[in-house]
Amino acid sequence: METNRKNDSELIVGRNCVTEALKSGRPIDRLFVSKGAGGSLVSIIAQAKKSGAVIKEVDSRKLDSLCSGANHQGVVAFAAAKQYASIDSIFELAQSRDEPPFIIILDGIEDPHNLGAIIRTAECAGAHGVIIPKRRSAGLSHIVDKTSAGALEYLPVARVVNLPTTIDELKQRGLWVYGADMNGENYTSADLSGAAALVIGNEGKGLSRLVRDKCDCILSLPMRGKISSLNASVAAGILMYEFMRQRNG
Repeated sequence: METNRKNDSELIVGRNCVTEALKSGRPIDRLFVSKGAGGSLVSIIAQAKKSGAVIKEVDSRKLDSLCSGANHQGVVAFAAAKQYASIDSIFELAQSRDEPPFIIILDGIEDPHNLGAIIRTAECAGAHGVIIPKRRSAGLSHIVDKTSAGALEYLPVARVVNLPTTIDELKQRGLWVYGADMNGENYTSADLSGAAALVIGNEGKGLSRLVRDKCDCILSLPMRGKISSLNASVAAGILMYEFMRQRNG
């Protein structure tokens, strides 16, 4: 998980360092503060919330572990490798290409390697953006950036508070929403050529109930072996390329 990483290029330790990072506009993915934080930490938390960072209150032992015992002064931050985009910017990219929007929604992808691999494939398959939830998801860490092989520089990634609400908004903007899950329609028989969003679920649990209920159609991949499911990034890749094939006529 991201909270266990010790990569010095993304770890920011201490009140002054975190404050200056926020002032400079550096994108912060997650901020960890000691429970019952007061004093200057209150201002840091407010700035981090305003920037869209996820705030987590933890005990001092957790902070010690995150920064290998360095003097953290009650606060540790993980910088994001890239600024999060807006959903509007995803639609603007589709419009600039004169293409119907194609968006990938990730419902709780927690492994940063999976997230990076999906972003890489999404960019290659012509998607216009990726949407991830603010909670229970990997963020745009440097591991994700590296795994994406540079795709993060070209593909907007938006982070939202509520996926079901976001799906409703996408539907209002003309998208048909397809979820990837078991017991659905064979993915090769569905019409995937128009404005669409593809939803990929959590590595272990799949789609959450609320998100699944919001989908207009459930797509399934046929399984012929003894294993009943594929890795999330592999399944996403297969489905994205079927979207691309149909969208290209």
